[in-house]
Amino acid sequence: MAIDEREFFDERQETRKHTLNCPHCRQAAEYELMWLVRRKKRQLPSRADERDRAKFEKARSYMVRRDDLAGCKNVRCRKRFEITGLQSVVFLDEAANARPADVDDDNFGNR
Repeated sequence: MAIDEREFFDERQETRKHTLNCPHCRQAAEYELMWLVRRKKRQLPSRADERDRAKFEKARSYMVRRDDLAGCKNVRCRKRFEITGLQSVVFLDEAANARPADVDDDNFGNR
């Protein structure tokens, strides 16, 4: 019996701030959008078989945007608009946050 792919991840909802432009009044404002964050677990459940292990190795942490509409914060406009220009799925790369110890910051781009 194969393990459900949702068991590879820890799920939680987060709000993140994004600057969006209202297409009606063209005013920029900061909006808090809901995201479903799925972080890969450190270990695979013990009842996994070889196919599950292969899937788990390829799995990556990611976020899915929950909000598709936002209400303009301009008091004169207040129209709802569809969120475009902001990805609906974002992969989280934990390896990018960890930099190698031998990187020379002064000459990083001059090689």
